[in-house]
Amino acid sequence: MGLNGRTALVTGASSGLGRHFAKILAERGATVFAAGRRASALESLVEETAGLAGTCRSVVMDVTDPVSVSQGFAQMAEAGGSTLSIVVNNAGVAQTRAAIDVQPEEWQSVLAPNLTGAFLVAQEAARAMTSGGSIVNVASILGQRVSKGLAAYAASKAGLIQLTKALALEWAPLGIRVNALAPGYIETDLNREFFQSEAGKRLIARIPQRRLGRMDDLDGPLLMLCSDQSAYITGAVIAIDGGHLVSGL
Repeated sequence: MGLNGRTALVTGASSGLGRHFAKILAERGATVFAAGRRASALESLVEETAGLAGTCRSVVMDVTDPVSVSQGFAQMAEAGGSTLSIVVNNAGVAQTRAAIDVQPEEWQSVLAPNLTGAFLVAQEAARAMTSGGSIVNVASILGQRVSKGLAAYAASKAGLIQLTKALALEWAPLGIRVNALAPGYIETDLNREFFQSEAGKRLIARIPQRRLGRMDDLDGPLLMLCSDQSAYITGAVIAIDGGHLVSGL
């Protein structure tokens, strides 16, 4: 699934899944604009991807700020990104706290990047995708089932799933496909220590495949949704979770 000649934007590309996604798209030949708030981290990503089939450029962008989003898209257009055809809406945060203790500002700090930010980026992308394109929102299985201490996060991801479907319906006549990935528990540098603990091992034991996901488990679904292989798919939510969503209650 080559992406030669395609221009992509990946938000939240400073670290974690976003950084991984930017590399994967660049490996497949896309011109990737890696967006995030940390300029130094983005520049190191650009250096790491030098020599790949595609290219990677950095765009400083705060998805919670409409002005920053607009400026980021203007910067991309000036750099040759006016033919944008792929957006991976990955920027987001998680917060663990009992719902009764969540303060209004904490609630907003999760909803702003995870849901509002995704909408702002998708809206600007739709204006730029004059020849159609693919928007992939990174949701979560917690948008479909819940876990304690993650009320704001679960609500934001459930909202993102419904937003995906609503935009898919509205923008299908424009040739813009909008789909979502719903990862389960994916091992990263941030959570590796927890999953080595007894509590983490108990959680892994509840996953039908009895293992955590790896970042590269997301590569196939991502590349499919970004390419013409999914030309007739829009409004879909693809779970990559080792069967977690279908496990017994």
